Amino acid sequence: MTAHPATQTRPHVAVVGAGAWGIALACAAARNDADVTLWMRGPVPQGTRNLPRLPDITVPDTITLTNELPRSADVVLLVTPVQSSRHISERLEAVLEPGVPVITCCKGMEATTGLLPLDVLAQTMPGRPAGVLSGPNFAIEVAQDLPAAATLASADLTLAQNLVALLSTPTFRLYASDDVTGVQLAGATKNVIAIGAGITIGAGLGENARAALITRAVVEIGRLAEAMGGRAATLTGLSGMGDLILTCTGRGSRNYSLGLELGTGFKLSRILAARTTVAEGVLTAPTLRDHAAKLGVATPIIDTVAQLLAGEITPDQARSLLLDRPPPLNKLPKTQ
Repeated sequence: MTAHPATQTRPHVAVVGAGAWGIALACAAARNDADVTLWMRGPVPQGTRNLPRLPDITVPDTITLTNELPRSADVVLLVTPVQSSRHISERLEAVLEPGVPVITCCKGMEATTGLLPLDVLAQTMPGRPAGVLSGPNFAIEVAQDLPAAATLASADLTLAQNLVALLSTPTFRLYASDDVTGVQLAGATKNVIAIGAGITIGAGLGENARAALITRAVVEIGRLAEAMGGRAATLTGLSGMGDLILTCTGRGSRNYSLGLELGTGFKLSRILAARTTVAEGVLTAPTLRDHAAKLGVATPIIDTVAQLLAGEITPDQARSLLLDRPPPLNKLPKTQ
């Protein structure tokens, strides 16, 4: 990646996807004195800088709105839902110059294949430098320039460090990692756990129950991360525990709010019909459950949420399964 001292041209950050998170990341990059382009699917709106996904945010004039995918950039942030990333990345690869790094900023697993976002990119953009950005971030707060932090991971740690230097701002602090599996898995599973946390609170089981569920989830996801080649320690960081805390407690979380409604007795079909935004945990839960089963890893929280979403158990059964598991039998050392 080319360095950009103050005497040279400003770096170009291309953001692909004008959803809430794409708008927020574009605003953050613009504050870093970068040339920013923001790609959207439909026609570019005329006469307004307020976009539908974050209508209260006025997009700065320094951000160029476009419906043409970037052909060159210093870095591309791919900020589309995981279920559509394959199609968009295939289109992007057809026009983007070789060697331009692409950072996926979505969380989840592809429902049809069970692949994590970087695995999808490896198929659609083979050989291209790539990484993943993930952390405890509500888009509206990043767009408003409130303090936030996230992890940027790449198998090439030097690339991750260079991109951290390029994209970090005084209020949006990034940390480099090379554990792409742990970071991606944390981002995928936290949506599922957040649904479980919402069910717990919606059902009136209390804050203690939610805290216990979140803590147990860290161990559960850590086991799965290690089985997939990642590091359990990553789950104690921003992309793991940090994102879990935010997503399982903040009412701005789509997955948590969906769980709240489920916990109070609303049917999933009714909840989804009333929404225009995506709760990725709904699609990710069965994929994660199947993946864990193939690896022989016990994931009781993920399993319970997946069963409820599939209609295999009732909300009352889910509430019991989430919290009423037998206590572990601690093995005491033998007396000498």
